[in-house]
Amino acid sequence: MTLSAARRPDDDLATTALSALNHVFGLPGFRGSQEQIVRHVASGGDCLVLMPTGGGKSLCYQLPSLLRPGCGIVVSPLIALMRDQVAGLLEAGVRAAVLNSSLSWDEANAVEQQLLAGELDLLYVAPERLLTPRCLAMLGRAEIALFAIDEAHCVSQWGHDFRPEYIGLSAIAEKFPNVPRIALTATADELTRREIAERLGLTDAPHFVASFDRPNIRYEIVDKQSAPAQLKAFIEDRHAGDAGIVYCLSRAKVEDTAATLTKFGIHALPYHAGLDAATRARNQDRFINEDGIVMVATVAFGMGIDKPDVRFVAHLDLPKSIEAYYQETGRAGRDGKPSDAWMAYGLSDIVQQRRMIDESSGAEAFKRVSIGKLDALVGLCETTHCRRDRLLGYFGEETTGTNCGNCDNCLNPPKVWNGSVAAQKLLSCAYRTGQRFGAIHLIDVLIGRVTEKVTQFGHDRLSVFGIGAELNEKQWRAVMRQLVALGHLKPDSEAFGALKLTDSSRGVLKGETEVMLREQVASARPPRGKSRRGDLAPAAATRGTGDAGLFARLKAWRSDVARTRGVPAYVVLHDATIDGIAATRPTTLAQLRGIPGIGDKKLEHYGQELLALVSASDT
Repeated sequence: MTLSAARRPDDDLATTALSALNHVFGLPGFRGSQEQIVRHVASGGDCLVLMPTGGGKSLCYQLPSLLRPGCGIVVSPLIALMRDQVAGLLEAGVRAAVLNSSLSWDEANAVEQQLLAGELDLLYVAPERLLTPRCLAMLGRAEIALFAIDEAHCVSQWGHDFRPEYIGLSAIAEKFPNVPRIALTATADELTRREIAERLGLTDAPHFVASFDRPNIRYEIVDKQSAPAQLKAFIEDRHAGDAGIVYCLSRAKVEDTAATLTKFGIHALPYHAGLDAATRARNQDRFINEDGIVMVATVAFGMGIDKPDVRFVAHLDLPKSIEAYYQETGRAGRDGKPSDAWMAYGLSDIVQQRRMIDESSGAEAFKRVSIGKLDALVGLCETTHCRRDRLLGYFGEETTGTNCGNCDNCLNPPKVWNGSVAAQKLLSCAYRTGQRFGAIHLIDVLIGRVTEKVTQFGHDRLSVFGIGAELNEKQWRAVMRQLVALGHLKPDSEAFGALKLTDSSRGVLKGETEVMLREQVASARPPRGKSRRGDLAPAAATRGTGDAGLFARLKAWRSDVARTRGVPAYVVLHDATIDGIAATRPTTLAQLRGIPGIGDKKLEHYGQELLALVSASDT
């Protein structure tokens, strides 16, 4: 089937869309609301799409671009994503190109001429390039199928990744009123959604909100003790040899963590804005193209990385919001296979994030929203209930309140205890020491530890000295962290590390407010076997289900092809497609064509070689 045939106006749109999905992308059917979105946009409608990472957002604008006359214009701030998606589209036989700062003047001019000549199906453009008078004038002379605004949350000042250049995209509706527009994002709460719709002129357009649930991701948040050692144990125990991403807040911590993992024999690379461009590019390319690389990075890394076989995302520092956490953890398991979202979290994370908000130059309204978002994330960390339900509820999705079977709280339910007396002791200690000291000093006073600082300030003579000897230091740290999370203590923005009482502290001290706390227990290894949601296997069990030897040969062949063609291995074939070949062992082109991920062009390019590999494994 040719792309031009997919555009015949007399065909039934639903049948044509499904046929194009199968012949071009090798997929047997749509997922969720994909078909409804594709038909709506292909018919000329505008819309806002919220769909989780790995949920198939790209098809929602790629297919309508093939079904409508002209070229689909995709606005994206992510050069890496543009490059990888164009490589994948070219492999599938779609005429695609990019227009961004990575091109020379001659290369950009050649792409513009292709567009004007009607030789492109999809063109990816950076927002700052699109808004130049030259580009807008060029688009005015071309036949445009649609405008797709990817990463649409970047337009919102309340979003977690606001980008000023996105504000100007409102001009698209004014200059091209008859061209359908689709805005897409994986992360947006109700406030952010409203701003996206207002700024992009989509207030009257339908909103397609898919479930935010990623049932293949197992969520786990542990009490931060010795983070590097905890991370090492997590990787060695569950993800030895797997690709993963580790997020740290500072560049120095990125460097230290990458070096520590390397010393432990884990293949880790650093990535942050302080590295020179060549090193960043080299490390990113290795992560994308090689198997088993762990990238240790600041949040500068990840957006636009379309690598489907990332088996885990780990956080050694608290993100800024649930939106940021959701988007970053969503880079795991894009292929739908079992994966982990693991985070080590402690009191210092809350203090650090609050201090960053207080010291920021943002307006008071922005600070209030930021504090609210941080409080919601801390609530997710401290909840004793299902983390998945808490996460989905934040995005306004109705949940059942049942055990999801694939988060740490559901797999190993935490115990709670009445910590009202402990809370009173801690709050009294903070008050009587003048609300000028941090966690370490308060704990020293509570457990009766005589230190130079305790005696210097005479705190060994206070009535609260030694009143908390029934708990150890680790337990007091947990009490303190949870009181901050509950809002009964707060970091002092003017005295670094100091903890102060809040208005709600009075109720606790008077015994009017009961304080139930989570009991600190050792992190339990998730049990092997199936989860209750999605019938998933353990996160570590991710190899193909077919013959191990054939699976290995197929991956080696894929690596050779990718290296020769200069594209990531997953652009040639996804792991799921290799799994399908290894499991079904096709002997004819027709059988091979029936495996998801094998479209017409990939069958033409690789069919005989793949059948030869299968045949050789039989001898």
